[in-house]
Amino acid sequence: MKKEIRIGNLSIGGQQPIRIQSMTNTDTADVEATVAQIQALQAAGCEIVRVAAYDIASAKCIRQIREKCKIPIVADVHFDYQIAIAAIEAGADKVRINPGNIGSADRIKMVADAAKSSGIPIRVGANTGSLDKKYWGTEKSEALVQSALENVRCLEKAGFTDIVIALKASDVAASVKAYRKMHALVDYPLHLGITEAGAYDSSIVKSAMGIGALLLDGIGDTLRVSITGDPLQEIRAAKEILQCAGRRTFSPDIVACPTCARTHIQLEKLYHQVKEIVEDIPYYLKIAVMGCIVNGPGEARDADIGIAGGEGIGIIFKKGKPIAKVPEEQLLEVFRKELQQMLK
Repeated sequence: MKKEIRIGNLSIGGQQPIRIQSMTNTDTADVEATVAQIQALQAAGCEIVRVAAYDIASAKCIRQIREKCKIPIVADVHFDYQIAIAAIEAGADKVRINPGNIGSADRIKMVADAAKSSGIPIRVGANTGSLDKKYWGTEKSEALVQSALENVRCLEKAGFTDIVIALKASDVAASVKAYRKMHALVDYPLHLGITEAGAYDSSIVKSAMGIGALLLDGIGDTLRVSITGDPLQEIRAAKEILQCAGRRTFSPDIVACPTCARTHIQLEKLYHQVKEIVEDIPYYLKIAVMGCIVNGPGEARDADIGIAGGEGIGIIFKKGKPIAKVPEEQLLEVFRKELQQMLK
């Protein structure tokens, strides 16, 4: 079990749920735009949000952002220890630094002392795109682990131990291997992610493989699905991955058969119609949309409720047992009524 660490109004690690994180892509100095995006992310289910503190002025804007947002704010800082300190003084709930590029031990200690005084954690880690030259030629996962541990030791020497670790690469296999190694070595919480994963279609595959593999191993305390584009997509994807891995539940799970020659109904259309009906249910149910009334209920017998289509007719079933046989045009209406009765 990992050490439990407080970030703003929530905790990570220990027995806490795996937290969903994202990062704004607005200019942090544009407080109004950044607040609007953070509020939209929070409404979608984001629990921790990171903002880029790229200079002193943007770091100071965190104070105004913090006043208007309830979600924990993480300041993302590179190279300048003064920016990190300014972000801490402005009320950041956590700072993300790379001690290796912040400067001397004295400067690292100044950041650590400021964070300790404010009672906030520091996230450190490694990224294959910014590894020190001394790690070039080292096997990727080992280079990530050793680089991150070097950063951790810098903070520990400064007397700071409220640390979160991230190990990110665009190479899925290297990331998974690195996280597994680090999980065995430290008790600090781990922030999961596959970096530079691309736009939605590419990222969802890479992230599901990498983050999903780690979640199934019981590894991870926070995560971000990195997507090139609208960060709201990151929240939807993170929820899907967490739910598929059995680590958290957010909404109904709709299962559907892949169709075959026995399918005599527009199953894809029916699937989306059912999805629209259940999308506002805020808790887990297993719902099946099957294309064959012969095999459908049996294959989906563990579904709480389901539809199986036939040639002009269909059935509604619960836990594999048919409860209604109706003409195809009445399927959705009867399904909706049975679902509402179940929810009551």
